[in-house]
Amino acid sequence: MKKVALFIATLVLLAAAATPLHADCSTCAFIVFYGGDFDPNNANANGLANENDAVVGGSPYGAATYQNFVFNSADGVGALFTNNLSGLTPSSAYWEIRSGVSEGNGGTLIASGTASGDDFTHVATGRSGFGYTEYTDTVQNLLVNLDAGTYWFAVVPNDPENNGRSFNSNTFGLNSFGKQISNQQYWNSAFFGANFTNANNEGVFPTFSSGVWDVWIPEPSSLIMLGSGLIGAAAAVRRRISGSR
Repeated sequence: MKKVALFIATLVLLAAAATPLHADCSTCAFIVFYGGDFDPNNANANGLANENDAVVGGSPYGAATYQNFVFNSADGVGALFTNNLSGLTPSSAYWEIRSGVSEGNGGTLIASGTASGDDFTHVATGRSGFGYTEYTDTVQNLLVNLDAGTYWFAVVPNDPENNGRSFNSNTFGLNSFGKQISNQQYWNSAFFGANFTNANNEGVFPTFSSGVWDVWIPEPSSLIMLGSGLIGAAAAVRRRISGSR
């Protein structure tokens, strides 16, 4: 019985090796970019509307903030997140990645979607400000391949029946990581009549408290080699099982 169980376990491992890797935050390789923590003690601390709710609604969002990051990896994006001062209890979030964004120009949409269930989390950061608790809204299990370059991303929490609000926290780089172009963040909202306007037009928003996770994507040859090795191991186990009968 133990030998049969070993054979079955080997086949399960082989199947897992042939399955594409997903990029939730427990398996992401590392953080590519993080704008930094919200600091309520800074005199310029603020937040900009980033929401889809009963007060500020629309399609696909009522208001969205766009943070840029410089991507130098040949791998892919596994997860995106925004830290929001929020009165919402969202069960999903809309996300986008764009290139070529500039004043009044949304550039090119690279990828987008709505994440829910296991693909979305809403977790308190332990920080707060302006009467709101700050939450990290993360869309995960993404697998978006990007060439090296500069991109802009948005993660907008969805809670369409809630009268609360949500504001993407700004930051001045406390505990930041990775590369970006400061003062080139944008805000888009048909509700407020904004068309990819520089976020600094709405206050002091050099950077948003938002981030990007990378994900390791194995080369096809690596999967083939790993699979071949496991097939050989499975065959050896089968021969041992047959010889013991």
